[in-house]
Amino acid sequence: MSAATPSGDASGLPMPDADLLARIDTTVAHPARRYNYWLGGKDNFAVDRASGDLIAGRFPAAPAAARANRAFAGRAVQYLARRGIRQFLDIGTGLPGPGNTHEIAQRIDPLSRVVYVDNDPIVLAHARALLTAAAPDTVAYLDRDLRDPDSILHDQVLTATLDLTRPVAVLLVAVLHFIDHPDPHHIVARLRQALAPGSYVVISHGTADFLDIQAKAALPGLTARDAAGFYPRSRDDLLALLDGLGLVEPGLVSVIDWHNPVEPGPFTAEQIGVYGAVARVP
Repeated sequence: MSAATPSGDASGLPMPDADLLARIDTTVAHPARRYNYWLGGKDNFAVDRASGDLIAGRFPAAPAAARANRAFAGRAVQYLARRGIRQFLDIGTGLPGPGNTHEIAQRIDPLSRVVYVDNDPIVLAHARALLTAAAPDTVAYLDRDLRDPDSILHDQVLTATLDLTRPVAVLLVAVLHFIDHPDPHHIVARLRQALAPGSYVVISHGTADFLDIQAKAALPGLTARDAAGFYPRSRDDLLALLDGLGLVEPGLVSVIDWHNPVEPGPFTAEQIGVYGAVARVP
């Protein structure tokens, strides 16, 4: 899930307050900042860029996978907004960039409501700027951890912004693969329990299904440098997470294949290695 910028650092990060500063470690690569680097952003530090380059050296499709994942999330929000969903709960939102959830949803209906959730202080610093740019009282941010879904669901900011008795789209985009087993099952089940019929769950998740034995063996060493581990899951694992939900066609597929009208890039679905799905709560 996802510092005062050190003198001479090229980062574009905003200056956080003292409370946030105490929570930031710029000596360890952070997945959200590395993701930002792969997307071409400036909100990252040298350690994040080094980590990103190391992983891309072993898995050349990694930056393309980040871009494909971001594009999938945008298409999923647009798909749901066009079908009448006006409330979005974006958990593990990461650092803002072009095509944030509220921007896409509010292009379709300016009164769409979005709650962002993340536990990264850098994301919080950015969120404060986001909230001033959005339509009044339609966008909120929670400094919460997905590992404690009840703290999210019962937060007064969430309940003041979203009406959980009406359909909500929950976005779990590129976040569950940073949580070890068995927590993802508990988390998804708890979130589903709180959702009204007609709500949706959007997930994307890294997989090692298509990696050879040597590539699979290299993963732990690469991700050990991160502030969070990385836990790729199989197609069967992810279908189990979504059991009882109605998968929107074409089901659980590569993020580059989900409602994508654009011609594929230079990497195949197997090389991208990220599954995506949109599922409806009955």
